[in-house]
Amino acid sequence: MDPHPSNAALARAFAALADPTRCAVVELLQARPQRASDLAAALQIAPAGLSRHLRLLERSGLVAADAVEHDARVRLYRLEPHAFATLSDWAAAMQQEWGDQLRAFKAHAERTVKRSTARRRTPA
Repeated sequence: MDPHPSNAALARAFAALADPTRCAVVELLQARPQRASDLAAALQIAPAGLSRHLRLLERSGLVAADAVEHDARVRLYRLEPHAFATLSDWAAAMQQEWGDQLRAFKAHAERTVKRSTARRRTPA
């Protein structure tokens, strides 16, 4: 897995997840793959409206669609685990970086306090 996903791939994923309807689709697909009609019914939106959201989720790489064996017209939508692993890896790297930055800041602040305290104790 690429530890440094492209900025474009991250931007597409975050843009897709920025919409509440698409987030709701992702949450529904966590349970199991589903047909577009089932997703539309669960979200109480028109199938045509949902179709735009599903296309965007597919283009972002977060969702994939597979044809159903017994009916090629029906597609089952499912989450694309690799895309979410990439997002998770990115978030973990950001968390690590911020942790490192905060630890460095804490160490700097503690050194500054020690120097300031030492100067106050030293007779002038």
